[in-house]
Amino acid sequence: MATTAKAVKDARKPKFSSRKHNRCKLCGRPRGYLRKFGVCRLCFRGLALKGEIPGVVKSSW
Repeated sequence: MATTAKAVKDARKPKFSSRKHNRCKLCGRPRGYLRKFGVCRLCFRGLALKGEIPGVVKSSW
C-alpha cells in the first residue's frame, strides 16, 4: 500500500510535466503499472485469477 502522504503528493499538480507517476487504482503502487488496465502487476494477477478482468485467461502450454 502506498502511504497516504505519497498518494496526496501525487494527486497535486506537478511543478514540471515530467514528474507525473502512474499509480495503481487499487493499492497505489507506482511500479509495475499496466496502463491498459490501470492497475499494478500484482493487483492485475489477483483480479485475473478471480476472473474479474474480462477476456484475460491464464496461459498454459
